[in-house]
Amino acid sequence: MMQIKPGSTPLAGLLAPWKDYLLAQRGLSPRSVASYGQDLESFFLFQEELAQGGAASGVLNEQEIFLYLAWSRARRNSGRTLARRLSALRAFFSFAVEEGALRANPALLLENPKLPHYLPEVLSREEMERLLALPDMSDKSGRRDRCMLELLYAAGLRVSELCNLCVRDLDLQRGLVRVFGKGAKERLVPLHDMIQKLLADYLRHWRPAFSPGGEQLFVNRSGRALSRQYVWKMVKKYALAAGIRRPISPHTFRHSFATHLLEGGADLRAVQLLLGHADISATEIYTHVQAERLRGVHRQFHPRSRL
Repeated sequence: MMQIKPGSTPLAGLLAPWKDYLLAQRGLSPRSVASYGQDLESFFLFQEELAQGGAASGVLNEQEIFLYLAWSRARRNSGRTLARRLSALRAFFSFAVEEGALRANPALLLENPKLPHYLPEVLSREEMERLLALPDMSDKSGRRDRCMLELLYAAGLRVSELCNLCVRDLDLQRGLVRVFGKGAKERLVPLHDMIQKLLADYLRHWRPAFSPGGEQLFVNRSGRALSRQYVWKMVKKYALAAGIRRPISPHTFRHSFATHLLEGGADLRAVQLLLGHADISATEIYTHVQAERLRGVHRQFHPRSRL
């Protein structure tokens, strides 16, 4: 049982300081912090409903959190949403303990809801080659788009990482790009010769044509930083032109980057570092992609499988 300490700040009053902590000290993006805030507001709404129904015990414990998860599930929230909400509660309660508002974290030992196993969408090497060849290299926008697509695939970038790249993050002499990922974690990713040449040409001859107003590497026709939405639309446009009818997003390039590296014999730990994953379990999903592809090849070509 986790009694709220008498006379302490109500937990709802800790929400704003906690969000400031996530932004300033944990380095989370405003988007992530807003998402966590919505999860906590959902929990406080649940507590209000308990109080109005006369079911509130005044004690914050595992049972109340179980009830909250059941309440969330009844509102048709997915298992992934429930897992995220439980993670948000754990982090918030740990902050409350540090602030002296709770004696201990009631969500610390709760298990995450089981999630369905989804394999990420991956482009084949042939599909990737076809898509990358589509931008018009005689046009400044086509040159920029080609560089962005090649860089997504060459470095396994998230779309936010691509949009936030600055010119100073490129070290083309050494063939490296400096990437700031989730939680402002920095990593260096090597670049192959082709993308180095494309970027050098883009910086010298094509980027100045956009009259950039800042340090962003990729800018729009007004010289301002590109939005995530633009990159999504760009990827979908070229995917359709390449005859790819499956749902493709910028993150598909990241999945393809990791899968193709592993297929070529790369070490799983090296791929983890290149992707910037804090936990290798996040990288292991790509070994399942490989296994599923091999099963498909086996079913298609083994003579006994075709009987």
